[in-house]
Amino acid sequence: MRAVLFDFDGTLADTAPDLGYALNLQRQRHGREPLPDATIRPYASHGTQGLLRIGFDLAPGQAGFAEMRSEYLALYESVFCRQPALFDGVAELLLEIEQMGLHWGVVTNKPARFTLPLMARLGLERRAACVVSGDDCARLKPYPDTLLLAAEQVGTAPIDTVYVGDAERDIEAGLAAGMATVVVRYGYLGEDDRPEEWGAQHIIDVPGELLPLLR
Repeated sequence: MRAVLFDFDGTLADTAPDLGYALNLQRQRHGREPLPDATIRPYASHGTQGLLRIGFDLAPGQAGFAEMRSEYLALYESVFCRQPALFDGVAELLLEIEQMGLHWGVVTNKPARFTLPLMARLGLERRAACVVSGDDCARLKPYPDTLLLAAEQVGTAPIDTVYVGDAERDIEAGLAAGMATVVVRYGYLGEDDRPEEWGAQHIIDVPGELLPLLR
């Protein structure tokens, strides 16, 4: 392997508290009680679709979804840098990857207006070899487009690249791109998720378990 690409929410960084905070602000605006963090957390990797599903039982194509999505994103934009944090062990993992002489980057469905400030808040924007957000390509994961763009930016072939994520669409995109794939259990997996059925080459429980796979 010459490069490691990470999903952002639920893989590299724990952003669920702020995603949930924005959702509860929106629920309060519409006269609903706040949801517990534990209820929201499994949906944090599924973007506004997942959050509006758990928060308002809304799905794309339903009446009012587009308006609620815009409202949620506006609320999230006001709070998204409150308390993002790297998962335990990720800072050490990134340092080890760099010391191994490997490139690492981020590929996320999150819009760039959130991804880039969050990377800066976490002190990672100058260390990452690439940061590819959801609006950098016409098609989001599970399509491979953003992953292939990241490999091009880093200057590695997909076959020499591993993609690490915590959602099924991450693995679908990685496999479609021809990359090795790793699922992390420490992210936002829900009770109904079956990562062992997604086709990834490896499943890890803590960030440090990735290192032996890169050597």
